[in-house]
Amino acid sequence: MRAPVLAAVLCCLATFASPGRAELLAHRDDLDAPTRERVAEILRPPAGFTEPERFENLPGGATTVRDKRVDADIFSHPSSNLDFEGRQRFQIGNGLFRKDWVSAPSSTQASDGLGPLFNARSCQGCHLKDGRGTVPDGDEPAVSLFLRLSVPPRSDDERAQLERGERAVIPEPTYGGQLQNFAVAGLPAEGRMTIRWRERRVELAGDEVVSLRVPEYGIADFGYGPPRDDLMVSPRLASPMPGLGLLAAIHEADILANADLGNDPDGVSGKPAWTRAPDGSRVLGRFGWKAGQPGIASQAAHAFAGDMGLSTPLLPDHHGDCTPAQSPCRELPHGANDGAEEVPAELLEFVAFYSSNLAVPARRDVDDPQVLAGKRLFHEARCNGCHVPKYVTRRDAAQPEHRFQLIWPYTDLLLHDMGEDLADHRPEGLADGREWRTPPLWGVGLAQTVNPRASFLHDGRARSLLEAILWHGGEAQAARDRVVRMTPQQRADLIRFLESL
Repeated sequence: MRAPVLAAVLCCLATFASPGRAELLAHRDDLDAPTRERVAEILRPPAGFTEPERFENLPGGATTVRDKRVDADIFSHPSSNLDFEGRQRFQIGNGLFRKDWVSAPSSTQASDGLGPLFNARSCQGCHLKDGRGTVPDGDEPAVSLFLRLSVPPRSDDERAQLERGERAVIPEPTYGGQLQNFAVAGLPAEGRMTIRWRERRVELAGDEVVSLRVPEYGIADFGYGPPRDDLMVSPRLASPMPGLGLLAAIHEADILANADLGNDPDGVSGKPAWTRAPDGSRVLGRFGWKAGQPGIASQAAHAFAGDMGLSTPLLPDHHGDCTPAQSPCRELPHGANDGAEEVPAELLEFVAFYSSNLAVPARRDVDDPQVLAGKRLFHEARCNGCHVPKYVTRRDAAQPEHRFQLIWPYTDLLLHDMGEDLADHRPEGLADGREWRTPPLWGVGLAQTVNPRASFLHDGRARSLLEAILWHGGEAQAARDRVVRMTPQQRADLIRFLESL
């Protein structure tokens, strides 16, 4: 839906605009007062659930992928409103996203510099077909699931750095901020992530029983000696890529408007994840499992550094996450040529553009009675308290294609206490050890179409959408318990709605 189309829709709704709701959007400095009133009306919750809302089938607005076969490539299409030049840039970024990097020195100087320690050889190696990662099975090596590492501060200086936001965590002195389970030839890897599973039965209303798999994480075969005894670890599964540019285009004030108001009956208390931009300014984090990254380029730069050991202008260390304690790693050659980083600014920009313009697929079956019944249950269970359905993006967004779009990501991009069962007990920035950013739900129903082994939550422990719901605790406990009390048919309707997203 292009901006003029949305403008026409909003114009039609002006008669029904609510001044009270418009006041809630007074923070939108990109909109004039009449437009704020129209936007406020279109963003109100649905009055009923007998038919879909207008344009609900286009979750990404005009960027939405339409008229494409729903197959394993459905997450890999460009935004539908990109012009010819934009599609060219997208294809160049696609090539870089899929490229396998090699260790230095190499005859292919444009592709060398991998590692020396790494988790994957390409961006696509983690984000399979631009979707979710895969939890390793048995002795299969982990690629798209890895362990973040840190330690508690021990000095006043370290505590001050955390308090000032100069650092999000204190890296483990020997192993850094991430466990790399691969290394270039002749160098030991840092270690090997281990996972032990046990099953937990959960009884639901209607004599249904669901088995949840409970993970226990460890590290074997340390390559550089023992870590500090107060090491903290947090598993992270690669997230799906579509819609990132639209999330970046949500007005910051719209996110803050959903933060804790102190009067939620379920105790929902969203917290903004303030962080530092590359220039040092204080900005709102919205990317990553704990919303620690402020932008797409920053997220990409950290992935290049931590996952592949590649330098960028934002993180220029050519040896990636190799620490001073790993001297054999830092003595190996790198792939920087002619003074530039291994991934120069132009290439990083192409990857960020590609990541910003992977389109969200169109909804399926939005008018199906079971889907509509499930949508009603989604709202009645108050899942929408965190998974906020819709926004209108900034009129002054950085990229024209993302401006003034009605989108349906189902997230508030805020941090929430998700309870003890999902806690990693590892603070990161402003997120404590029980808090996670609300993940967007758009495209979730196609996760296993793109990757048949896809699973859910931050570490992929949930094998189904119902399992993911049953893991919710903390601020989401009340909503989770409402799902437990539903009849089997109601739960089936709810899952059918989620599968339509």
